[in-house]
Amino acid sequence: MNGLKMKKIWFIMNPISGTTNKGGIPKLIDNTLDKTQFEYEILETTHPGHASELATEAKEKGVDIVVAVGGDGTVNEVARAIVHSHTALGILPCGSGNGLARHMLLPMNLKKAIQVINKCVIHPFDYGIINDMPFFCTCGMGFDAFVSQKFAECGKRGPITYVQKVLEEGLKYQPETYEIIDDHGVNKYKAFLISCANASQYGNNAVIAPQASMSDGYMDVIIMEPFDLIEASQISIDMFNKTLDKNSKIKTFRTKKLHIKRSKPGVIHYDGDPVMTGKDIDIELQEKGIKIIINPDADRRQRQPNAFQSAAAELFNEINVVREDISKQTRHIQALSRVLQKKLNI
Repeated sequence: MNGLKMKKIWFIMNPISGTTNKGGIPKLIDNTLDKTQFEYEILETTHPGHASELATEAKEKGVDIVVAVGGDGTVNEVARAIVHSHTALGILPCGSGNGLARHMLLPMNLKKAIQVINKCVIHPFDYGIINDMPFFCTCGMGFDAFVSQKFAECGKRGPITYVQKVLEEGLKYQPETYEIIDDHGVNKYKAFLISCANASQYGNNAVIAPQASMSDGYMDVIIMEPFDLIEASQISIDMFNKTLDKNSKIKTFRTKKLHIKRSKPGVIHYDGDPVMTGKDIDIELQEKGIKIIINPDADRRQRQPNAFQSAAAELFNEINVVREDISKQTRHIQALSRVLQKKLNI
């Protein structure tokens, strides 16, 4: 040994999250983890909330790093137990969305993700709290809660089915009026959804807040106004193209804290986990409250579109082709109508 103190690291694995078979992960960890610098344990969760219980135990025992092996729900459970402590968060992304891992440009390949852990570069980051529930990517209300649910399910449903479902439900959803109170005063908005983003995306590279940063001390608030079918397809395209902030149906601003009032209780979500809550909602940012292992080589990595994005883009292209065909047919019908009217008038 080189005389340096070994770091203690716990891998907390949710065996049922996402779509990844986790049977080979313990062996992969054993083969890939740098055991000259880490003493490690692997623990499996057995019930909801167990990841938080194990992470709390790790923190109390002075474990240096706790790695969430699972999806965004597992990441949230682990992370919320170790905020404002010396224990850092690592991520082996095994979920269907992997929003925080993707925002941080961590590899989706598990062997490469373990190699990132071996480099052990740790930075402090912000996180948010909505009605006493911590979130690390996004929280929201209105259609946002439904969208986050569907992103979590998209691995099982398939991307085309998922996108179609979102479009169908989106056309039926009734927007609500929200009163938002922040440092700038009181404003009322009729909104399809309101999202508060610490990180940029829901998951699957669906980017709700292209400019969001986890280290700027602010949340990005996204207000999506009501829209029609044609606008819905463009909003979805913008989300996958990371240009949603340029869409005319989107209002955005940054804040550290806000209070939202709505007409009745309903669903909100934190990192995709939906929960019923009352009419009043408080959201605030906690600066530099969570330590996370980063990918030091992230700037050199190219963001490649995944299968979900490709499928979504294909679907929206088809929608646009149909729209163009309908438009052409409408023009032809109008032209024929004018000819007939002219002849009938003679």
